[in-house]
Amino acid sequence: MQDDGELHVVTGAFGYSGRYIAERLLRAGHRVRTLTNSPDREHPFGDRVDVHPFNFDDPARISASLEGAAVLYNTYWVRFNHSDFQYSRAVENTRVLFAAACRAGVSRVVHVSITNPSEESALEYFRGKALLERELRESGLSYAILRPAVLFGREDILINNIAWVLRHLPVFGIFGAGHYRLQPIHVDDFADLAVAQGVERADRIIDAIGPETLSYRELVKELARTIGVWRPIMSVPPQLGYLTGSLLGRVLGDVLITRDEVEGLMQGLLATESEPAGRIELSAWALENAHTLGRRYATELGRRRNRRVAYASAR
Repeated sequence: MQDDGELHVVTGAFGYSGRYIAERLLRAGHRVRTLTNSPDREHPFGDRVDVHPFNFDDPARISASLEGAAVLYNTYWVRFNHSDFQYSRAVENTRVLFAAACRAGVSRVVHVSITNPSEESALEYFRGKALLERELRESGLSYAILRPAVLFGREDILINNIAWVLRHLPVFGIFGAGHYRLQPIHVDDFADLAVAQGVERADRIIDAIGPETLSYRELVKELARTIGVWRPIMSVPPQLGYLTGSLLGRVLGDVLITRDEVEGLMQGLLATESEPAGRIELSAWALENAHTLGRRYATELGRRRNRRVAYASAR
């Protein structure tokens, strides 16, 4: 690892968005350290990234890991409740992280949230994100809060697995009419935004949305057309759709869809009226990657259980 340059800390630099952020920081000549639960995961950085475990149960050690850092980029979160991880624990762990950043004198925090978080939400995902936004705003730290709707890119799960279902099942069921909107942002655009906000000092909250707004039905139809398959797209009651997704997830040994994701989609929480923060269109990217999109199923639990294999090839 290089000895000069400003120190920037990225949580989960061997994961998805964190890896793209770390790549940009290294290209800019910064020293990069990661806090991670997967110190042995394959990654492209060689010895250029200093690796520290999270140590959420030892706040003093987290503070020591953050000493001298100019910026902390926090991508840490969990997608759903599971026997091995919980939203509530992710909230408490992030609070520990923010407190450690305060003690260590970190100059800036770039924090990943979600579009339309609310402390009054019945959805634990969106409620937890809102609680952490308030925690950061009240911490005294300089901050940028980025609110992506859906990330897409080579290692993504949601868009890839929609394409996988289209390739492998004879029919595609959507929840209700499917008119609820999404504004996906490419992980390259998101990482560029995160790094740009790292050098700022004004407190910011940014809806990190892409340039295209698609209804869920339009998204599925576009992906089917792009990968060259024809499937009937059927509206199904949300409960039946969730049950079908749950059963398919069991067959695959994964969690394909969650209640919070279904409800969040149908409540329109993955779209805003803000100006786009990204420039890469999902439709154009999907066309460029049609030959590989959805060829392999991307498993969330597989990535968490196998903490040695890189995301791009994890199953």
